[in-house]
Amino acid sequence: MLPHRLIFDPADDTAFFAEVPATPAVFLLRGETGEPYVSKSSNLRRRVQRLLAPTEGISKRLNLRERARVLEYALTGSDFESGLLLYKILRQEFPKTYSDRLRLRMAPLLRFHLENRYPRVSVTTKLGSAKSGSTYYGPFQSRVAAEKFANDALDFFKMRRCVEELNPDPKFPGCVYSEMKMCLAPCFQGCTDEDYALEVNRVREFFDTGGQSLLREITAERDKASDEMHFETAALLHSKLEKLRPVVAQLPEIVRRIDRLSALMIQPAAESESVTLFRIEGGRFSLPVPLPLNVVQEAGGKPLSMEARIQETLAALEVSQTSAQETMEQLAILKRWYFRTSKTGELFLADDRGELPWRRIVRGVTRVFKGEKEAPDLSESAKDYWLFRAKVRD
Repeated sequence: MLPHRLIFDPADDTAFFAEVPATPAVFLLRGETGEPYVSKSSNLRRRVQRLLAPTEGISKRLNLRERARVLEYALTGSDFESGLLLYKILRQEFPKTYSDRLRLRMAPLLRFHLENRYPRVSVTTKLGSAKSGSTYYGPFQSRVAAEKFANDALDFFKMRRCVEELNPDPKFPGCVYSEMKMCLAPCFQGCTDEDYALEVNRVREFFDTGGQSLLREITAERDKASDEMHFETAALLHSKLEKLRPVVAQLPEIVRRIDRLSALMIQPAAESESVTLFRIEGGRFSLPVPLPLNVVQEAGGKPLSMEARIQETLAALEVSQTSAQETMEQLAILKRWYFRTSKTGELFLADDRGELPWRRIVRGVTRVFKGEKEAPDLSESAKDYWLFRAKVRD
């Protein structure tokens, strides 16, 4: 992970400092004994000089001149790449304390407890194994945002919100949700198991499609009532639709079913005339790979388009399977970057079929390389709006 290595000799520190590049990097200083010092810097030479240069007088500044003997480092092109690499190095060197060192805050997720006889939804920051039977949706910016979306969304369904393990009993008095007809009340056998399973499937489809399934369902019912001249029913359904749209709108684009979270991230590269690509599958990152932009085509060879070159590069990338804990940690890193007010790089999410927006990606590569920000395209926005309207009506 750290391909470059230099031996530090205090007696010849001038030559050593001259060999250290003055560029962003993640580095490790290792001595003959004791723990290594691991960190990142926007200017590696300046940082190493502060740590290894001789001190003058009494100073409280950390100095490792008498302890460090080896410098290992990797050049990085962005703060995100530095953070991800730093995480992997700390995880390797300090398996028990790396999380505290990084101050990782796990991403809030919605957990759909499908393994339960009467499934329900809860907010969690822990990802269970695939054998648990639960599905997870996220990452959300905060627990408050996750809870608000879950509560607002479940207002349109009649699935239970209680957390107890249910043992249906007709003598059970129920709760306020059952009294308000907002729950099918399986707790006192207010419905059959089949009816509850159908409602669970509707909720699950709602989360899987980011709310689009219910928008389509209500729109179809409204249009049908209107065609049959049941105008009061159509008006009620239209009012329900107007209440649903703000709920769906509060869902960030990145929030997906975690096992289907597929994306491509583009970041500046340490290499000149290049950008760095990260493939994301199930919330896990591949190793970074540079994409050179100034490729010279061999004589007689068929030139490849930028889209084809990106696809060819991604095909060689593998996202290794990780533990649930490591997946949550990488989701935390992704969430930290995504919800920043100002960030470098761009993220392109795959659609429901797993297809990436290749044309947008090609334009994104140019923007990231030039250091430009994505500008809103009003024509594209209008086109997306009318396509969405057409899908809803279908």
